[in-house]
Amino acid sequence: MSKQTKPAEAPAAEKVVKTVTGKVVSIKMQKTITVVVERYEPHPRYGKYIRRTTRLLAHDENSESREGDVVAIEECRPLSRRKNFRLVRIITRADRTAGAATP
Repeated sequence: MSKQTKPAEAPAAEKVVKTVTGKVVSIKMQKTITVVVERYEPHPRYGKYIRRTTRLLAHDENSESREGDVVAIEECRPLSRRKNFRLVRIITRADRTAGAATP
């Protein structure tokens, strides 16, 4: 009987992490934010560019983002049923005076 050897395994390729940018629209959950990501894609028949939106749930460990912030989120392991992204950084802060009512 000859001894079977496994071929030398190549080093694992680095996993490409998907990073997207979007606007925070809801902070009503604990440690979770809702981010709207917009993209423009051509219509299949007419070619006109259409705005498409996707709502993603992202993990915000320290609850540091606010509604209206522009944030970068990256894909990670599933944290719950719908939450597969985590907050990387806040790109632009929302203007606090825009939502305030004047007496």
